[in-house]
Amino acid sequence: MKTIYEGKTKTVLLDEATGNHFLRFKDAATGEDGVYDPGSNVVGGSVEGKGQTGLTISKYFFELLAQQGIPTHYLGADLKSCLMQVLPVEVPKLEFVLRYFAAGSICRRFSLEPGIPFDPPYTEVTLKDDEQGDPLISERLCLMKGLLQAGEYDQAIDLLLRVGEVIKAELAELALTLIDMKIEIGFDSERNIYLADEITPDIWRVKDETGRIPDQIECANLLLQKIEAKLS
Repeated sequence: MKTIYEGKTKTVLLDEATGNHFLRFKDAATGEDGVYDPGSNVVGGSVEGKGQTGLTISKYFFELLAQQGIPTHYLGADLKSCLMQVLPVEVPKLEFVLRYFAAGSICRRFSLEPGIPFDPPYTEVTLKDDEQGDPLISERLCLMKGLLQAGEYDQAIDLLLRVGEVIKAELAELALTLIDMKIEIGFDSERNIYLADEITPDIWRVKDETGRIPDQIECANLLLQKIEAKLS
């Protein structure tokens, strides 16, 4: 298959014979100085089996979201090959962030104590630009830069909130509290909006029943066990 895009933790592929698009989940993990962190912009190492685990979790949550009527680019998954078939969509270089509690960069930027709850949830949009440190971006700038069309900013925020509520409720059933998360969105040729990319611990922070925040590797392994037990 032809490589369309090589990302940190996934590769976008095109099967030229069929025209089908796929995401290949890698074993790469983001982080620095030996610490895994889903908010990091660099690959901090490789963890054997991470790709397959991430795809298993993504499959579970994408199918759960579809049951709730949320549009996603997910079409199917081949767990053995670490391939997820997806609808080809145009993905703007934006990340949509949803915060239920203060953590990470927002604490550093605004001198907030970690753990402060946001009610209603706090939303942010960032420009995906490693060199600039993924700066915050407004609706007006998204329009000026041609990243979104009129009305799509609000559509994306609405989708973010809907996705967050489903994921938060499901994680609660697995005894995990969602702290914050980020998603990417995509548009088809008719500008219909879809949830894109992945749904794994690479896009969120959670805390367990003791209040501890596991890194994305530990969280993924914990989730995999709980999902398998729930489905068995």
